[in-house]
Amino acid sequence: MCPSLRPSLWLALLASALPAFAAEASLPTAKVELFNGKDTVGWVAFPEASAKDTWSIKDGLLACTGKPSGFLRTEKAYKQYKFTVEWRFTKPGNTGVVVHMTPPDAVWPKSIECQGMHDRQGDFYFWNGATVKDGTALTDKKTGKVRGYRIGRPGESAEKPVGEWNTFTTVCDKDTVTILVNGKEVNKATGANLSEGFIGLQVEGGAFEVKRCTLEPL
Repeated sequence: MCPSLRPSLWLALLASALPAFAAEASLPTAKVELFNGKDTVGWVAFPEASAKDTWSIKDGLLACTGKPSGFLRTEKAYKQYKFTVEWRFTKPGNTGVVVHMTPPDAVWPKSIECQGMHDRQGDFYFWNGATVKDGTALTDKKTGKVRGYRIGRPGESAEKPVGEWNTFTTVCDKDTVTILVNGKEVNKATGANLSEGFIGLQVEGGAFEVKRCTLEPL
């Protein structure tokens, strides 16, 4: 801390800086395709060093090998939107749509994971400071500290068999996130402490393909 600034002034400066990221979040006004079928313009890969080993595009499809762990996220932050991804597993695996992602990029950043694992699509995970009103705490076995929160999907899976295309939608409305799988609402989380941020496709061991990533206003 600079000795010329009182603690109260430092706190005021910090408070003025915190909303800066939130202020940059875009409010969609029209339906737009975020994946153009040709390249990943408008997206950021993490970790960047292994992006070529993780992501590729062929015949208009975005393919992910499933490793190493990380994500492909939007360059822009968004709020108040509906995001739909059309994807399919090439074999049973794990992925997810991560919303309200907050810098810095990491595995995993402060964010809300909308679980995309085969047969578990619809679970929620809240990571690294993301909280939710009715979540079950996840504790680190070594430290005993809370590392996140979980809200499990309450009903049956609406997912299609491996190899078939699934439509996975996240509706982000202020402090509420709703997940729909193939048009069926499967889970909803309310009272989250995040309401805006980047949108990401998670890399977590499962090989999958993406046909479309659609962003729409509410």
